[in-house]
Amino acid sequence: MVTWYLYLLQGFNGRLAFAIAAAALGSSFQHGYNTGVVNAPQKLIEDWIRSVEANRTGDSQVDQGKVTMIWSIAVSIFCVGGMIGGSITGFVADRFGRKGGLLLNNIFVVASSILQGASKSANSYEMIIIGRFLIGISSGLNAGLAPMYLAEISPVHLRGAVGTVYQLVITISILVSQILGLESLLGTADKWPVLLAITVVPGIFQLVTLPLCPESPKYLLLGRGQETEAHAALRWLRGTIEVHDEMDEMTNEYEASKRLPKVTMKEMFTNPLLRIPLFISMMIMICQQLSGINAVMFFSTKIFKLANLSDSGAQYATLGMGSMNVVMTLVSLVLVEKAGRKTLLLIGFIGMCIDTILLTIALAYVESAAWVSHLSIVLVIVFVIMFAVGPGSIPWFLVSELFNQSARPVATSLAVGVNWTANFIVGLGFLPLQEALGGHVFIIFAVLLAFFVAFVYYKVPETKNRTMEEISAIFRQRSYQ
Repeated sequence: MVTWYLYLLQGFNGRLAFAIAAAALGSSFQHGYNTGVVNAPQKLIEDWIRSVEANRTGDSQVDQGKVTMIWSIAVSIFCVGGMIGGSITGFVADRFGRKGGLLLNNIFVVASSILQGASKSANSYEMIIIGRFLIGISSGLNAGLAPMYLAEISPVHLRGAVGTVYQLVITISILVSQILGLESLLGTADKWPVLLAITVVPGIFQLVTLPLCPESPKYLLLGRGQETEAHAALRWLRGTIEVHDEMDEMTNEYEASKRLPKVTMKEMFTNPLLRIPLFISMMIMICQQLSGINAVMFFSTKIFKLANLSDSGAQYATLGMGSMNVVMTLVSLVLVEKAGRKTLLLIGFIGMCIDTILLTIALAYVESAAWVSHLSIVLVIVFVIMFAVGPGSIPWFLVSELFNQSARPVATSLAVGVNWTANFIVGLGFLPLQEALGGHVFIIFAVLLAFFVAFVYYKVPETKNRTMEEISAIFRQRSYQ
């Protein structure tokens, strides 16, 4: 065990840690924080929307359906922005670089923060909708650019652990949004605009720290042909001049890429060497979102109320769930390099499938006894634990592991776009389904999870400690079968 930890720490140093923090804290924080921030102040903002409409129309009896529709647009448009941001990741990554793209992306963050923070003073809920749309674009871009940058600056044996950092910061930022949204902090009628505007803080952090870090060495060499700059970036990240082996590996990939034409969108779907890993990448993103995790995250308080908890009890149970998500993502950061990607995906999806079946049964009998309602709370938390073990973090960096430098930006655009589309579908469709089916809604997720287990078992390759050439050889073999 000690030997394994020493091996894992090889190549990890203060500069690499600084670059990881600069890239992840300023990017995935936006993704997580703006996913969770709308949960706690929902009623406060809905009441404000009602008062704004009453002032505009002069009618004190504003229809609740209209308020609900406005709020639903404000919540769901975040995912629409995410789809757009995800779909342009490839262009931004190629045109401005990984680091350059992350820095430019903060334009959306600043604009969104100003719009949302000033919305109450301006009596304009439209400003919240536009702000949520802009921060959605930013989050979609971050979901592609940040894991790409993290994967490309990491040593091969740390690629999974560093890639997991993106999901770790998402879980931390969701928890931060839930804590700040408490009534004792910013979850009040006067302070909720501050709660929405705080999203600018990690953006400022990134604008200060990321310029001190180098661009991705792989992008500099394979994307720009700048060998000297790539060598200097690699030396900075590794904290040593002994980077010959890594440079040789990148140079070999660079020479191989020069013999190949630039990968187009059409080729991604027609070339079997690209189509197979693309299908796997997109399916893993679908598996992550349709597993039911966002149904739990978006509507956790409502689920706990189904379990007969009081309003305050449901809110604190949601905080407990968020805390457990952070802890288990930290655990997966270590496990991903020991157990492997495929193993953790299987453990996570199998555990979620079994847990979902038990949760469906518990919610059916939740009114029969107090212990059943407490059991349902435990099952929801176990669901989150199983998600954090592997399905939460692995999809974000798996796409970077399955493709070489020339195909990675296009593949990331497609995979991240699919992820946000699935996210939007779940966010839009879960509540009507839950109202129609009650606790039985989780049967749908149980069936989907059983399918995902089979897909991972038969189709997803293990990428732990494998170079790009070794992973490509797996798909060459599959394409000939």
